Amino acid sequence: MKPVIVVHGGAGRIFKEREEGSRTGVVRAALRGYGILKQGGSALDAVEEAVRSMEDDPHFNAGCGSVLNEKGEVEMDAIIMDGKNLDSGAVSAVKCIANPIKLARLVMEKTKHMLLTDRGAHLFAQAMGIPETPGEKLITERSRERWKNNLEPDSNPQEFQKDLGTVGAVAIDSEGNVACATSTGGLSNKLTGRVGDTACIEYCPFFPPPRPLWKGSGGYADNHSGATSTTGHGESIMKVVLARLILYHMEQGMSPEMAADTSLDYMKTRVGGLGGVIVVDNSGEWAARFSTKQMSWATVKDDQVHYGIYAGERHTKSVDEALASEGEGF
Repeated sequence: MKPVIVVHGGAGRIFKEREEGSRTGVVRAALRGYGILKQGGSALDAVEEAVRSMEDDPHFNAGCGSVLNEKGEVEMDAIIMDGKNLDSGAVSAVKCIANPIKLARLVMEKTKHMLLTDRGAHLFAQAMGIPETPGEKLITERSRERWKNNLEPDSNPQEFQKDLGTVGAVAIDSEGNVACATSTGGLSNKLTGRVGDTACIEYCPFFPPPRPLWKGSGGYADNHSGATSTTGHGESIMKVVLARLILYHMEQGMSPEMAADTSLDYMKTRVGGLGGVIVVDNSGEWAARFSTKQMSWATVKDDQVHYGIYAGERHTKSVDEALASEGEGF
């Protein structure tokens, strides 16, 4: 199996002055994840590394670029899932953590639980030796200004949500195992304690054979079908269980692109929600689709890097070219 990785930096509106930084950021993340895959590493390691790269990049609404809640604080959600055995770990409403995706993986591997939140997640991070990052270090000037503007009496926070998104990655490794990872700072000026789609996954043991049903919103991975990571309006994504809906359509015979478009269309017509998705199936076919104005995305397959932001935009470079120009813009 030839390894493939796909990443996204969030669906919505990307202002002109931030476009190149967003392109560079997703390509860098994809290259880092692909480097792990090329060395025989796992899909799980690859998606964690790709998402960690974007959490460290202030261009994205995750980690150090996260938006602020109503109190001017950073609260973040993250999830990671292994398609080999359906193991998953998630955290929600976490503060003072530079890389929530790392903590989510520790929840998956070091506990019997799937989701830790707020204070409990903080205590677990301490127990795992994850260093605490002062909240102020996670706040960018852009996020602070947005928060202040949204406090004005005549402000429209919903309008500012249009240029925000999540970050995520999906991959398939040389052994045919898939994985997904998603991380976000959520909605600007959200209520304290608000949890969106990213960390949400539900297990339904009563689903008929051959296997039980896992319902995924912000991400889902299953070797039987593939992996997906979503971005957009979290409440809409949760209502239609977008990630799992995409994989359901693929299990019915749709290609990743058709399954993504069908699911996004359903979310738009049924609940009026816009968003984006990245998908890889268990044969290595991939898609990056969105119903918003823009979504930064990148993929690496067969040592070729593809990336874009606008609908219909697709640039291609060899991995060697992309590595040589990393940090210089694309």
